[in-house]
Amino acid sequence: MCLATLMQNERLAMKRTTLGYLEHEGRWLMMLRNKKENDQSEGKWLGVGGKFLPGEDALECFTREVREETGFALESAHFHGVVHFISDTWEDEDMYLYTSTEFSWIDPSSGQPCFSREQEPPLPECNEGTLHWIPKDKVLDLNLWEGDHLFLERLLSETDFGELTVRYKGDTLVSFS
Repeated sequence: MCLATLMQNERLAMKRTTLGYLEHEGRWLMMLRNKKENDQSEGKWLGVGGKFLPGEDALECFTREVREETGFALESAHFHGVVHFISDTWEDEDMYLYTSTEFSWIDPSSGQPCFSREQEPPLPECNEGTLHWIPKDKVLDLNLWEGDHLFLERLLSETDFGELTVRYKGDTLVSFS
């Protein structure tokens, strides 16, 4: 098998995930990763999201993950781009990034939406971390992956970016393009 085919097959085998930021009253929903064992992001702040299930596209994955982690039902989401995370320590990953201001809380007893834009969205317990509403102008002050600053600055300025590749040696960002 030629090198190009091997590289393409390796690229196709990358972990695929979604990552997104729900916005309410100038704040983003962020998760402090502090509950999972062997979590590569332990102690760091991330948006919500997770791994694709077989047969899912990126929006389906993000919608499902938002519901599982927050109890919110997405009404719409804006796709911003893909971040290629390359690491010498962790599994390489393609992350599909979204933002959303359109979501509802679903009452588990009735299955009905019960969140209005005037109310504070309730935050459930999440088995992956602790959820917090963080003012958007404070997000870059949190303990983040170094490379997250690159795409978060673009998201904060409401700029789509297409693709971004970040390369890490351990937890240190060594290059980006």
